[in-house]
Amino acid sequence: MVGSALMRRLSAARYHNVVTRTRAQLDLTDQSCVNRFFEHEKIDVVLLAAARVGGIRANSVFPASFLYENLAIETNVIHAACKYKVSKLVFFGSSCIYPKVCPQPIKEEYLLTSALEPTNEAYAIAKIAGLKLCEAYNKQYGTRFVSLMPTNLYGPNDNYNLETSHVLPALIRKAHEAKERGDATFPVWGSGTPRRELMHVDDLAAAATFLMESDVGEGIFNAGVGRDWTIREVAQLVSRVVGFKGELVFDTSKPNGTPRKLLDVSKLANMGWTAKIGLEDGIVATYQDFVARTALMRHSVGTG
Repeated sequence: MVGSALMRRLSAARYHNVVTRTRAQLDLTDQSCVNRFFEHEKIDVVLLAAARVGGIRANSVFPASFLYENLAIETNVIHAACKYKVSKLVFFGSSCIYPKVCPQPIKEEYLLTSALEPTNEAYAIAKIAGLKLCEAYNKQYGTRFVSLMPTNLYGPNDNYNLETSHVLPALIRKAHEAKERGDATFPVWGSGTPRRELMHVDDLAAAATFLMESDVGEGIFNAGVGRDWTIREVAQLVSRVVGFKGELVFDTSKPNGTPRKLLDVSKLANMGWTAKIGLEDGIVATYQDFVARTALMRHSVGTG
């Protein structure tokens, strides 16, 4: 999702010499493969968006995989970027790096001031290690590695697998399938009271290229929209966009996750960047993408 958004943004900004690899073409958890790639391609700038990601369930079931794979990707790419003298690197983290309970909105300096949310601790620790590695390389080697901490993302090419998806794509799929079946209800994890800030992935891509093109060579920068919604409000909006007419059922036996994660986005705003895509407009476009992808998959299976 993030990679495709970056490609759309870079193409629109007329960057033509963009080097990419699929997961099948380059194993970022293998240091020797990463080194060969950097040596051969003579990379100038790195946007490090690659990661193993997932929602509450995936983080809870596969903590070792989340911790190991993300640590391996980060250490291999950041080390190679230094070794092969990349001029700038933008490391993509996550708002889950911040403590479970801390003042709102969350400033960058609140990092490591108290305990993390247990349901995504492994992923958060890996991302904290990545941004600290950027800081360490800057200090020791004079590199220009910066870290971008996006809020919860959604948009085209999102993951709609209910076993591993984040909250918004899961709600879109549940609402759509409930509508298709004619169900009277559709389930929502938790109480509906936690609040979430949601940003369209194209806004993240815009923030990343803005930071890439800036003169800034170090630091952590939050990227978000500056407001949040309850899960109940998000689920109601998704239902309206999808056209589901039934009722929401909140399953309080399921975890809520962090009570609130609203980022303070003043650092980027003071530099001149703010998000542009409204939540309802973003959900409408994302639902259209989901319907198109679902239809394509059905066609592929039907004509196999």
